[in-house]
Amino acid sequence: MIMETDHLLPNPLGAGGPSGPSGVFQLLRDGTPKTRTELADRTGMARSTINDRLAALTELGLVGSATDGASTGGRPPRRVALLPESRLVLAVDLGASHLRLAVCDLLNRQLAAAEEPVDIAAGPEQLLGRVLERADELLTRIGRERRAIMAVGIGLPGPVHFGTGRPSRPPIMPGWDGFDVPGWFRQHLSALVLVDNDVNIMALGEHSQLSRSAEHFLFVKVATGIGAGIISGGRLQRGAQGIAGDIGHVRVSSGDGIFCRCGNEGCLEAVASGTRIAAILREAGHPEISTGGDVVRLVDAGDLEAMGAVRQAGRDLGEVLAASISFLNPEVIAVGGRMAAAGEHLLAGVREVVFQRAMPLATQQLDIRQAVEHHGAGTRGASILALHHALSPAGVDALAAAAASSPAPAAD
Repeated sequence: MIMETDHLLPNPLGAGGPSGPSGVFQLLRDGTPKTRTELADRTGMARSTINDRLAALTELGLVGSATDGASTGGRPPRRVALLPESRLVLAVDLGASHLRLAVCDLLNRQLAAAEEPVDIAAGPEQLLGRVLERADELLTRIGRERRAIMAVGIGLPGPVHFGTGRPSRPPIMPGWDGFDVPGWFRQHLSALVLVDNDVNIMALGEHSQLSRSAEHFLFVKVATGIGAGIISGGRLQRGAQGIAGDIGHVRVSSGDGIFCRCGNEGCLEAVASGTRIAAILREAGHPEISTGGDVVRLVDAGDLEAMGAVRQAGRDLGEVLAASISFLNPEVIAVGGRMAAAGEHLLAGVREVVFQRAMPLATQQLDIRQAVEHHGAGTRGASILALHHALSPAGVDALAAAAASSPAPAAD
């Protein structure tokens, strides 16, 4: 449910508390039915004002009548609640070599999902067109149409200027630099579009699945590339230009003479990514190894060279994380991405260096773990991002303004 992670982003009620239809709506976002009396008590508004606010929200199709509440005598009180499937969100996780997408309801419940291999170098027009094709297939599967989508959340495998939704000089995404991703989607959908770095949305998704609360959290993706998503003080940190957490291009001591695709020497990504480990194993006599997935399969088969190469990659990653811990002091570090499937072989290398180099005070309660969400963190996080913005007071007000100027079609 989206409410579980609202603390990651600005207070949805705003500094002044609830007001207007959008403010009342925030009290119904968790899906729990409430009576008009309860809403009046929570907001301090008169019953007549509450009725007006609910009428506006009902007109938008966002809320409706729920099962009658328990009666203390006389007629049972009528309750209202969020209508979770009145609108939908499209969540997209687009990686260097994969496309995952899901259609979710307003409580972030996944209704349909799909996954397929892609090549990010194919360019934005081709890949975003494919996203829309697969989205139409999912909508058909659940008997809905594009007009039901109120927001799109999408993660891309490179730096993104969050304010514009445009990729910014992404090293592995030829043809994507400065491309107007939200503008492209708005040519095909009447929906809010949020675009972020893929590791940021994975951090949101993984954080929502933690078994205990953690206001200071670091998610690390190790796959074709290496990056981190930072949650500090309960909020996702993007940095000034959207590249906070770009640890893949930090120099490591074992990287002398190894050049990265960014043009620099000794980057973590150049020595510890799944692509690099596969190359090391090919040179060691495993010509069949070409991807990080191949490396994981070799580790699972008990190959000592593969296990050693993965553990060394963990040590290189641990070198960068030890420095990051001194800056960020996280409570939990979750390692995800394709190479995380190597499990303890990778984590053992990370822990070996982190606990050797980081300050004891910073590590005495530090939890370094494998990510819970092996594949779904990206789409989960993308839907969280989209829902938070679409259902915020500003988002609901924008929906109401659009309906007032041109009444929106009813939900399917």
